[in-house]
Amino acid sequence: MLTAAKILLILVSLALIVVVVLQSGRSAGLSGAITGGAEQLFGKQKARGIDALLSKLTIILAVLFFILTISVAYFIPMN
Repeated sequence: MLTAAKILLILVSLALIVVVVLQSGRSAGLSGAITGGAEQLFGKQKARGIDALLSKLTIILAVLFFILTISVAYFIPMN
């Protein structure tokens, strides 16, 4: 059971890395850093299509990653 959880944790970790790398940047450069907060606050730039899918997949994989990490750390036998 612990071995299966560790293998699943590795697969989720790799999937999370791939999904984060595939996402496009929200803003670029210094101008993006200045106006990025306003865009997010007023919702001018809504995620559509593949960006929305990748965003939701990132959240799901991150939650799964944390749950698996905590469970693997909890069930490791102490020697």
